[in-house]
Amino acid sequence: MLYRQRVSCISVRSAHFMLARIALLVVSLTLPATLHAEQTAAEKAGFSSRLTIYLAKGAPDACGPGCDRWIAIEGEIDGNAASRVRRFLVGIKDMQRPIYLHSPGGNVEQSYVIGRLLRGRKAVARVGRTIATACAADAQVDAACLKTKNGGGEIEAELTTYHAMCNSACAYLFLGATAREVAPDAALAVHNSRLVLAIHGNPPPGLIAELRQRRTATADRERSAYIAAMGISRELDDLIRTVKFENLHMLTRTELYRFGIDTRPLAETMWRLEKATPPYVSKFATLKNENGPSFRMMEWRLYCDNKNRVPLMFAAEIGDAGVGKRTIMMAADAAPNEEAGGIPTRTGKYEMWSGSLGFGTFRAIMASRSLHVREITRKPDETVDTRGFDIDATALPSAWTQLEASCLPATSAAKNPLPADSLPKATATPSAAPPQ
Repeated sequence: MLYRQRVSCISVRSAHFMLARIALLVVSLTLPATLHAEQTAAEKAGFSSRLTIYLAKGAPDACGPGCDRWIAIEGEIDGNAASRVRRFLVGIKDMQRPIYLHSPGGNVEQSYVIGRLLRGRKAVARVGRTIATACAADAQVDAACLKTKNGGGEIEAELTTYHAMCNSACAYLFLGATAREVAPDAALAVHNSRLVLAIHGNPPPGLIAELRQRRTATADRERSAYIAAMGISRELDDLIRTVKFENLHMLTRTELYRFGIDTRPLAETMWRLEKATPPYVSKFATLKNENGPSFRMMEWRLYCDNKNRVPLMFAAEIGDAGVGKRTIMMAADAAPNEEAGGIPTRTGKYEMWSGSLGFGTFRAIMASRSLHVREITRKPDETVDTRGFDIDATALPSAWTQLEASCLPATSAAKNPLPADSLPKATATPSAAPPQ
């Protein structure tokens, strides 16, 4: 979340100011942090202090159906980042590669330049962490790993949106893409800037106050103009002005949609292994309510097979129009006539259905590219509403393989692996619930 903007030296003809020896006045938009000789604060948080950009290759469908290659941009946006990104993109002829961002922020002016580069490329940008397989998971920013990432070749890697972030100046960079996607378990966060003046000499307080006022106004105009040029609602700029520099506002799903940042009515996470007791694989999705601007969270869980059946759980927020008795039905595209589901149980603002899949239905799901979901609501007046949508199933087999390695023998598995309090708990940060 480091912002740095520089202005040129101030030249003042007045003898009074010359005697004050105003040799340099640097305006920095920066997050105060104690720097340590061995490692910066950004590196301690798992980020490199210099923006890194490289090519990555993963398993089939790692970055979506039919996608196994992407561009990774990660780390702090430093003062020379734009020139490196420009040189890198010139050498990439594959315009279809999505770009995954994971950054705490950095230099604001550089982020504007990079954002415009992405706009010229008609880039698809997503918030996600790239994990190089040649490096340990907790050593992604050490010197050896960064040398590998900066080596110029294509890096074997895994991809996750879980706990990925694009904060502060990174958000402006992200806005430059023509297609933007933020998964429900990732974060796009913004805040206002703060001017920190590093002054050499002893200028009059009035001059400092005047410069601060003018520089702040200029920064506000530049930000407003950039946001407008990217086709984003001015509501975003209005919101940023209200967020103190010391805070971060994680944009909610409703805000992402309303501001024109991520306009998908359905956004979903990747399938992910949860090493709980018992372990399971899960996927979250946010679905826009049909009769309003809000979204509701949903979750699917698959547990270790038990006596030739695979336990399945579906949980969802009821939503603004949750009146009536709802039935949830799910079917794989490889076997559309084999449905699983039923009437969910309501607990507070959530509803939950749990059951199990026969191996025939389960194998059909594993062979499918999508899972078809139907919500059938019978209202008190006896009218029936049916809503259908699809969720991606392409990466489920690889997640299931990880789950199988974690499963206990069937004889020692818990009798009921579906906890009674199972509710959506995706988090974009360890201490924050996902934005709605």
